Amino acid sequence: MAYRWISFTTDYGLQDGFVAACHGVIARLAPEARVLDVTHLVPPQQVRQGAAVLAQTAAYLPEAVHLAVVDPGVGTTRRGVVVVAAHGLLVGPDNGLLVPAAEALGGVVEAYLIDGPEPTSATFHGRDVFAPAAARLALGATPASFGPAVADLVRLPDPLVAAFPGKLVSDVLTVDHFGNVQLAATPADLELTGLTGTVGVHSAHVAVNAEIGRTFADVPPGAYLVYPDSAGRLAVAVNGGGAATVLRLSAADECTITTSPTAS
Repeated sequence: MAYRWISFTTDYGLQDGFVAACHGVIARLAPEARVLDVTHLVPPQQVRQGAAVLAQTAAYLPEAVHLAVVDPGVGTTRRGVVVVAAHGLLVGPDNGLLVPAAEALGGVVEAYLIDGPEPTSATFHGRDVFAPAAARLALGATPASFGPAVADLVRLPDPLVAAFPGKLVSDVLTVDHFGNVQLAATPADLELTGLTGTVGVHSAHVAVNAEIGRTFADVPPGAYLVYPDSAGRLAVAVNGGGAATVLRLSAADECTITTSPTAS
């Protein structure tokens, strides 16, 4: 099956030529394929955040080959894989990055090792291994043509979510461009705590008052809000500001919501 679209997600940034080099490889091998850039601003080496961003985006994209590279283990014995999902293919390092998106695309059906020639560079597999593989898949290459089947894909540890009466503890999944802090917890987890109205939001450094609400305008400018975000997760925001900066939270940090900022 050929694909018209290749989505592309990395932590490469935009100030260097890394993204363009990968685009160029794809354009030379599969000039009819259209590349849709998800983001190249995943914080460096933050596999969990890259996985969350791709998983929360992939279901809204056309059926595609999803090329993703957040790869702190590049050049080591970590594997490169093609993952077949019910509604698309994923290409990248076997470090947990791809599995959440595959699950969002209907679940992992099978996976194959990318067992090709030695790459030109030990540190740029995005250009030398994964972009060519994505282009070949877009042209109709079968996933099984890349190498043997893989039955033990690496999966990221489940993020911490713990709900108690009057208290919710959760890992941070992502921090977006606006400084909104997305938690691994969901509104259903919050409901288990019985928390309503004004709550305390605690990081390891700061505690603030927040209101449980639906959207940013539910609180005055500069006030804090705990709300269900567009991905169905709980998030912490400031109306007109950035919650992550004040709370000093980033992906994988722990956040606690309680009855008040001073509660233990």
